[in-house]
Amino acid sequence: MPDTMTFTKKELRVVGTRPVRPDGVPKVTGLARFGADYSLPGMLWGRILRSPHAHARIRSIDTSKAQALRGVKAVMTSADLPEQKFEYVGPERVAVNFWHMTRSVMAREKVLFEGHPVAAVAATSKTIAEEALGLIEVDYEVLPHVIDVEDAMKPDAPLLFEDMITRGIEPAPDRPSNISKRIELKIGDVEAGFAAADEIVESSFKTAPVHQGYIEPQACLARFDTDGQAELWASSQGHFVIRALSARLLGMDIGNLRVYPAEIGGGFGGKNVPYVEPVALVLARKSGHPVKIVLSREEVFKGCGPAAGSIMTVKIGIKKDGRIVAAAGVFKFQAGAVPGSPVMNACMCAFSPYDIPNVRSVGYDVVSNRPKTAAYRAPGSPISAYAVESVIDMAAARISMDPLQFRLKNVAKPGTPTVWGPKHAHEGFAETIRALMQHPAYTTPLNKNQGRGVAAGYWFNNGGESSAAVHINEDGTVLVATGSSDLSGTRASLAMMAAETLGVEFDKVRPTVADTASIGYGHLSAGSRTTFATGIAVVEACKKVIGNLCARAAMIWDVNAEDVVWDGGCARYTGKKSGEFEPLSLKAIAVKKSVTGGPIVAEVSVNAGGVAPGFAAELCDVEVDPETGAVKVLRFVTAQDVGRAIHPSYVEGQLQGGAAQGIGWALNEEYIYDEAGRLTNAGFLDYRVPVASDLPRIETVLVEVPNPNHPFGVKGVGEANIVPSLAAVANAVSRAIGQRMTELPMSPPKILKAMNGGR
Repeated sequence: MPDTMTFTKKELRVVGTRPVRPDGVPKVTGLARFGADYSLPGMLWGRILRSPHAHARIRSIDTSKAQALRGVKAVMTSADLPEQKFEYVGPERVAVNFWHMTRSVMAREKVLFEGHPVAAVAATSKTIAEEALGLIEVDYEVLPHVIDVEDAMKPDAPLLFEDMITRGIEPAPDRPSNISKRIELKIGDVEAGFAAADEIVESSFKTAPVHQGYIEPQACLARFDTDGQAELWASSQGHFVIRALSARLLGMDIGNLRVYPAEIGGGFGGKNVPYVEPVALVLARKSGHPVKIVLSREEVFKGCGPAAGSIMTVKIGIKKDGRIVAAAGVFKFQAGAVPGSPVMNACMCAFSPYDIPNVRSVGYDVVSNRPKTAAYRAPGSPISAYAVESVIDMAAARISMDPLQFRLKNVAKPGTPTVWGPKHAHEGFAETIRALMQHPAYTTPLNKNQGRGVAAGYWFNNGGESSAAVHINEDGTVLVATGSSDLSGTRASLAMMAAETLGVEFDKVRPTVADTASIGYGHLSAGSRTTFATGIAVVEACKKVIGNLCARAAMIWDVNAEDVVWDGGCARYTGKKSGEFEPLSLKAIAVKKSVTGGPIVAEVSVNAGGVAPGFAAELCDVEVDPETGAVKVLRFVTAQDVGRAIHPSYVEGQLQGGAAQGIGWALNEEYIYDEAGRLTNAGFLDYRVPVASDLPRIETVLVEVPNPNHPFGVKGVGEANIVPSLAAVANAVSRAIGQRMTELPMSPPKILKAMNGGR
């Protein structure tokens, strides 16, 4: 068989087409099972008691009245979770500290935000469970709190952790603060770069925390046997990761916990870590009954991580011809109640689309009395891109240069160094810029009170650990099993790659997401890695199957296996007697499996490298009402280097979804707290995500620059599309009103104030 690396686009039969997704029917008919849809005999309902205070010391918790309530079978507090060692585990960019994680799941010494879990109950009905929560008596010592990042960084700010010494500073500070970590990345000589610049543009920016806006709240069902074996049905972005983290938090062996993947009603990074799963497992272990927990929408907003808020300052030095010679950024990110904001991502991605010889990025990870932040689609990069792309826009205007031409002049190319060390190795960015320049929207005239903004963005994309198994059934149909949660149609893309590799029709391949006891390890469906990394595992498993099929064909023909190749979905004999043997189809070989060696199965696990990043460029036209400050988005065009679009419809959907979320982030969405540190808009009525009437038709341009390190050229498409969106909208609004907007969201009152000279 020809290696799949040699496939050209013209040779592809399945990849690049638009078949109906295999999970479509159960979803539109309501038969698909999400986290809240699972039940077991004898099941109890779990509910979580949450702190009413933003910051308070827990003097005592009395659960006796709740335990005595008829129908209550178990009550838990943090005492039911073993203490964890204080250490950061894993690479710095994604390091985990289980000492902090266990305190996020259930408060110990203090509550650190309104909504922080304090205790939980399991009862025979939801009503009894809710009543039991009201019987738990918690004695709090209310403490001063701090919400915003700059306030949290002040020397006299209330401390969330009295012993937190900032990491990343030498010598280490001699007093604690809310600054968990300082990061500095640099290349070249930044001071000399600015000294050589003809123009210097600098501005500061602020963004608010925003929620991922997934429709399905966190939900799970847990069962715990007396022999220590447990099972969990959970809606998450990675059931293997949920298994590992939950087992660690409970002090279990990983092998004693089996996790079944439920369908997922949206995640966008917000369902990478456990919230309810360890709680349900503890309650199931204590009660001896299965326990289901389903969060309310208010609990999701108050207790589950939003994206970080930020304060940023960006400075760029340019030559008169438009060449950027120096850039510097300071990025201060809210981590929420425990460390771990994506500020390192922000520092790494901020200037990465551009070839700038002198760069310095400084980041601060700052705790405050909010829920611990969670990933949100290219975590960190949209925030820093908002600041950088705003200043890029200002710099282009300073020298009267077309904003896309300005970006094109400075694009990063293969060989361009990054601020964190490695050199760029892939094309794709310039192609997205040119795609926008050639789009008719870029030259369409605008009217009064209208503005056009453009922006660009970068995301690493990820590879990593994935597993896949391919089973050939005796009727010639194919089962493809993986351990990767399907967030965006990846079952279809993986099945398409399997069909293409095997040379069979797409409808002969049945993809499934297997549980943690039925397939090898698969990391999170996050970082735009699934189609790339799990796709490699699927293709490699298909190749092993093809080798097996060729060997069986040789056995049937009684010839040497070296003389058999796989081509067009058939085994073909290429030896001296080639005219004597008709090609054998996959089905013809499969039907004889019992006499040629038994089941035809292959499983492959990979740690996929060769990742190519995602580049995106976007255009936004807006109209601003001069009387109300309201913004109407008239047109939005998003161009992204997608590597190769396996299923173009789903790729287009990813681009449109990222743009829609970016529009909401820019114009409407924010967490709003009162003076007591309580969230005042914990619901979709008051927290305004964009709906259909708020959005234009989002036009997509799929730029395909295949990744040579993937059998089908895949790069990953789920995240780069949101990176430029915030800045594209902000640049459009700023041009429409003639004033630079430096704070998100750009709500009507803020825009009116800018238009009225600060009044």
